[in-house]
Amino acid sequence: MRGRPVLVTGLPRSGTSWAGKMLAAGGDLVYVNEPLNPQHPPGRCPGVLNARVTHRFQYICDDNAGDWLPAFRDTVALRYRWLAELRANRSPYDLARLVRYGTAFTYGRLTGRRALLDDPFAVLSAGWFARRLGCRVIALVRDPVTFVASWQRLGWTVHFEELLDQPLLVRDHPEVLQLRPLVGSEDRIAKAAALWRVTRAILDRTQGILVTPYESLAADPLPVFRHLYDYADLPWTTSAERRITRACLSPTSTAPGRGFTWTGLSRTAYRPMNSPASLSTAAHGLTPEETTRIRALT
Repeated sequence: MRGRPVLVTGLPRSGTSWAGKMLAAGGDLVYVNEPLNPQHPPGRCPGVLNARVTHRFQYICDDNAGDWLPAFRDTVALRYRWLAELRANRSPYDLARLVRYGTAFTYGRLTGRRALLDDPFAVLSAGWFARRLGCRVIALVRDPVTFVASWQRLGWTVHFEELLDQPLLVRDHPEVLQLRPLVGSEDRIAKAAALWRVTRAILDRTQGILVTPYESLAADPLPVFRHLYDYADLPWTTSAERRITRACLSPTSTAPGRGFTWTGLSRTAYRPMNSPASLSTAAHGLTPEETTRIRALT
């Protein structure tokens, strides 16, 4: 391979699919969507990642890397596990994914391309990916108000048991214990805000990663993406600039409250948009009182 693999991470609804697709627009990366997602699809595909994911926000460190390191070394080296995938997934849709990913991995490996992992569920393990796999890690952080607003519109919540049930995560990042009082709570705003606060604290002290504000990227995508290309050791070409311009500065802005939709065989939520215009509707659905409360909680 010509360089290091790339990981784009951040909490779900922080723009990881968008940023990952734009980094892959230059043609030098093979896009791999959410190998650590415990939901199938897009996760639980052993051809892509031949390891068993047991938790959302799976925490990986040196003490539990016995299974993860060989599996991710295969992934970032674009070695597709055809037989493992066939044993696990055989529906027509799964077979179409097998052909797509198997072909992309093989072609990418033969042509010297690098892997790009788009995975919000790797956010708590970002330091391990940088240190042990040599990834260029880009961690997107969204403003807490617009982050919570997006989760509210989609009716999403988080089950903190999945974080607290990981002893190594609690050991290395004891602020996770702050989430215990919210286990079982139906206060989705408080839970999303707490997840944002704890994750931001972990990212702020993680070495070897580049933390990038989503709002800066959305407000002026071309210069910020050019900076991300430099950070990831990717050539900034006329073709990449043209594709990013077309995808991020579309005349039609994303409508307020537009829902989340998996699209394509990769099962990514990315869609072309007018990113500067989308910022004006990002907090849609929250009352002024809720906005004030989120600021206080975070």
